[in-house]
Amino acid sequence: MEIIKIGAMWCPGCIVMKKIIKQIEEEYKLEIKSLDLDFDEEEVKEYNVGDTLPVFVFKKDGKEVKRLIGEKKYEDLKEVIEELK
Repeated sequence: MEIIKIGAMWCPGCIVMKKIIKQIEEEYKLEIKSLDLDFDEEEVKEYNVGDTLPVFVFKKDGKEVKRLIGEKKYEDLKEVIEELK
């Protein structure tokens, strides 16, 4: 499973979630790829991101299988990871 987080330096929800993302990475031995809306424009385009950040894209076998939009709790991310394992 691959997880991509799309955020921005100016996004309050993205800043709040930094600690949660680190906790998820450590607990599940995952690396969550971070893309910045402003600095990684070409890569971000393929995900058709709207106005709400952050966006978490969950991929399996190279295909998107789930997406979470906006600031989420630790439990929300954990639930999706467990579901997709």
